[in-house]
Amino acid sequence: MAKVLETHQLSSDVYKFVVEAPLIAEERRAGQFIILQTDLEAGERIPLTIADANDEKGTITLIFQAVGKTTIDLAQFKIGDDIPVLTGPLGTTTHIENFGHAVCICGGIGTAPMYPIVQALKKAGNKVTVIIGARRKDLIIMEDEMKALADELVICTDDGSYGRKCLVTEPLKEICEKNKPNYAIAIGPPIMMKFCAETTRPYEVKTYASLNSIMVDGTGMCGCCRVTVGGKVKFVCVDGPEFEAHQIDWESMMKRMGTYKQREALAKEKALEKLKTGESCKCGI
Repeated sequence: MAKVLETHQLSSDVYKFVVEAPLIAEERRAGQFIILQTDLEAGERIPLTIADANDEKGTITLIFQAVGKTTIDLAQFKIGDDIPVLTGPLGTTTHIENFGHAVCICGGIGTAPMYPIVQALKKAGNKVTVIIGARRKDLIIMEDEMKALADELVICTDDGSYGRKCLVTEPLKEICEKNKPNYAIAIGPPIMMKFCAETTRPYEVKTYASLNSIMVDGTGMCGCCRVTVGGKVKFVCVDGPEFEAHQIDWESMMKRMGTYKQREALAKEKALEKLKTGESCKCGI
């Protein structure tokens, strides 16, 4: 079990938890994730990227959006509660070196998993430009943390309520045209990452994307997270989560992401109904 030590609500449905996990805190590296389960009997297993860690205190930081049954469930945990299953660190670490100029593109909640990558890129001596995009101002997270690290921070909102009114691909294209970066990485919704890849492709900028696909065991056994990269089958949990974005079969990946869409919607509906009635959401459906 992993005890919840701190809880913070960053926006209407985005939460930050500091969790006691000393072994994971000691071993984790940028790009890695954990898999957790909120209900031992009937709960699903979901992956969450480790947004930060403190090996001296033995804690890891998880930032998540309450958009499905398990994350809605997790959002109800209080300080002192134990998460029954928390496994990690999993996945291949981000390849970090001094590339020169690195551009990090974050979409919504994707800012959280990008944070340790920006930390590592800066530590390696890179000039780092961070682009954060969200639908509106109140969905922007970790602005101050990114501002403290990045050489340049660009914020975009779809409705123009904060920063530039544009998609993240607009400043990304401008950067590629004016001062072509040596490296780019995108984390966010699949459609956003796909178009980031298409934006950098004509400029031949090495671009990576961190995929958050459906997972069960996180060790490559179940095959749920398989994706096609460069014409070959890969598993996000063990081969990723990061892959060369220009090589990913995005259409196939997004189609697989929608496999359980109806069941996920039903589970979310039941979870929200339990909250309305005051019933604990920490159970199966």
